[in-house]
Amino acid sequence: MPTPIQALPDDVIHLMAAGEVIDSLAAVVRELAENALDAGASRIAIQLETDCWRVSVADNGTGMSLSDLEQAALPHRTSKIQQRADLWQIRSLGFRGEALHSLARLAELEICSRRQASPDLADLTEDQAEEKAEGYRAIYSAAGEPTQLQPLALAPGSIVTAAKLFEHWPSRRQSQPWAQQLRAVQQAVQHLALCYPQVTWQVEQNGRPWFSIWGSPTAKPILAQLLRIPPADLQEVTLRFGAEFGAEFGAEQGVESRPAALTLTLGLPDRCHRHRPDWVKVAVNGRMVRLPELEQTLLSSLRRALPRERFPVCLLHLKAPPDQIDWNRHPAKTELYLRHLEIWQAQVKQAVDHALQSSLEDSQPLNQLLKVAEAEGVYRTSRTVASSEVAPSGVAPSEVAPSQAASLIPLKATAQVHDMYILVEHPGGLWLVEQHIAHERVLYEQLSERWQMLPLEPPLILGQLSEKQQAQLLRLGLEVVPFGEQQWAARSAPAALAERLDCAEAILELSLGGDLETALVATACRTAIRNGQPLSATEMQNLIDQWQATRNPRTCPHGRPIYLSLEESSLSRFFRRHWVIGKSHGI
Repeated sequence: MPTPIQALPDDVIHLMAAGEVIDSLAAVVRELAENALDAGASRIAIQLETDCWRVSVADNGTGMSLSDLEQAALPHRTSKIQQRADLWQIRSLGFRGEALHSLARLAELEICSRRQASPDLADLTEDQAEEKAEGYRAIYSAAGEPTQLQPLALAPGSIVTAAKLFEHWPSRRQSQPWAQQLRAVQQAVQHLALCYPQVTWQVEQNGRPWFSIWGSPTAKPILAQLLRIPPADLQEVTLRFGAEFGAEFGAEQGVESRPAALTLTLGLPDRCHRHRPDWVKVAVNGRMVRLPELEQTLLSSLRRALPRERFPVCLLHLKAPPDQIDWNRHPAKTELYLRHLEIWQAQVKQAVDHALQSSLEDSQPLNQLLKVAEAEGVYRTSRTVASSEVAPSGVAPSEVAPSQAASLIPLKATAQVHDMYILVEHPGGLWLVEQHIAHERVLYEQLSERWQMLPLEPPLILGQLSEKQQAQLLRLGLEVVPFGEQQWAARSAPAALAERLDCAEAILELSLGGDLETALVATACRTAIRNGQPLSATEMQNLIDQWQATRNPRTCPHGRPIYLSLEESSLSRFFRRHWVIGKSHGI
């Protein structure tokens, strides 16, 4: 039987933050919808009437009994927590018992509810069971006290209506234009739908359907529905961890390790990205929150997988042990204190790598042809593909992604097209891989893993270095010292450049760059083989093997797509192999 609503102890009330902030239409919808979700609803219907500032939220949740309705709008009445210790074991969206009381003060509040039938009713007398299962309609005063209570025939669940919102607070009605208020309502519903994908939402405005979100087992179809993109453009990864992280999540205190998990829904970087970081979303235990540390982790992990000046589409949902979260940071509960943040950051990076690598195996046709790679580079030396045993930087390909080697699909390099593209055969069709940017991705990840400086004997003499260029080389780890008038001696250089004839030119180019990340990209780009360079069958296969083992095989460090997919199903449709023999012969 659900826990009845009851008054909170004073010591619990005093530990809470400030009261609920209901300052907009979206805040009203959010609070009522969260109550419906806490009641276990699988369908939620929202009605908005703009003329009378009326909001109605109906759900098929557990509903409320008559005694619950009598206390529902009184201050600090809730069924979510009972004692002080419960504040550190929050498992619901609401827990302060202030939302309905605040609505009673801001609007004309009405609740119609009927308790769902439950097995405990069998232990009651017939009259008691009938009373428990009967529906009621309650109207509340501004103080939250029920002024009318009457029986009502309705299906199990609740209908909460707030009419004449902010009638005595005109500043709140005028704080935002109506169109902006509606956009905020839509975003609030979308956020809840992403956190609770199994729930179906139907929203009406002034008696007409506005939008619907159909329930799904995971957030991936919901995100595709909201952004109006094919689900194939999204990759979903779930990581679960418990015993292996027991020490970090509390086992050191002598308690049983608590399981945790995260789910990352990521737009594939080569086909799904945004001009703004407006779809970098983080949710914790069913609530969308602001966690700048994890948002930055997502952005930095995807920085070299996206086109320039583009941002990812991603939804990160953490399922953390309740005692690792303190929700009592912000009245709207959009900010929180999360323990062991550095552990979560490491898991997020792992999830991003896993999603990018997994997407290669689930490849679908790209929406556009590959761009022609950049023209012949400025360096004079030839580029070569190292053998599979030893990569150019001295890192074996197995060291780049050892955990992925066993699960990679077999790829066979069959031909080179125009000395630019490698034709690759795989069980599902063909890929056309652009050789320069594929090699650039390989070298970039190898350099990122092992950015080594080698001594130069004799040193390289450089000229025309400004103070800014000298400081840049020092930041990158190069040893540069004065050597005569307007000359400097470079006593060390990156391992990938140290043996090259044009090492001096490469160092000068690095001195004009930005941070270490930019230097890594520039070094990889200028060291990679060029388009127009013939490759032997062995070199092509070595390059494909090394590229397939990278963490992000879809795009180069500049964000360009690396391969074009020609799936067997597409080839069959083009050549009409799905026709029956008789029809294909005109019979």
